[in-house]
Amino acid sequence: MFNGFNVTGSSLELLKIGEQGIIQFCNTQDEKILNQVISLGLTPGTYFTVEQQFPNVVINLRQGRIKISKEIARNIYVRIVNR
Repeated sequence: MFNGFNVTGSSLELLKIGEQGIIQFCNTQDEKILNQVISLGLTPGTYFTVEQQFPNVVINLRQGRIKISKEIARNIYVRIVNR
């Protein structure tokens, strides 16, 4: 009847080390957070790999590594590309 369940999207905060994804959107109305996300270059379509989750989220992009606070990572929604 059912063919299984697969999650293909998530908040960046919930990804595990080594998972890869593509940024889809930022889910906040807080202009401070939106400006920080934009200033980091984290726009829709940006491909990344998670390198660290604690104490901050560290992602690897083509341009290099970026450290993101948990608060910002919680508001960034991504499509997971490796399952």
